[in-house]
Amino acid sequence: MAVQCRTQSGLRDNGEISDISTEGCCVRMRGIYFRVGTRVVLRPQGMEGMTGIVRWISGDLAGVEFDRPIYGPILDHIAAAHAAIMPQRRA
Repeated sequence: MAVQCRTQSGLRDNGEISDISTEGCCVRMRGIYFRVGTRVVLRPQGMEGMTGIVRWISGDLAGVEFDRPIYGPILDHIAAAHAAIMPQRRA
């Protein structure tokens, strides 16, 4: 899912969210490189910003723990909307 990111220091970039849960997500940015402990605001397309903190980094991926968990039905809606735009795999 496409996302805009802003760090506490004011850096901005576009990237992608994957593996989203009520507690956090995995983020891949195009130009920003995070450090563990970096505070961020993630704004997925069509949603309000979600604040959080970078908890781990692996290559160009970062794990973000949200400050407030996402409400379950909202997460279900995000997953359903994202699944609808993903290409279907053939068995």
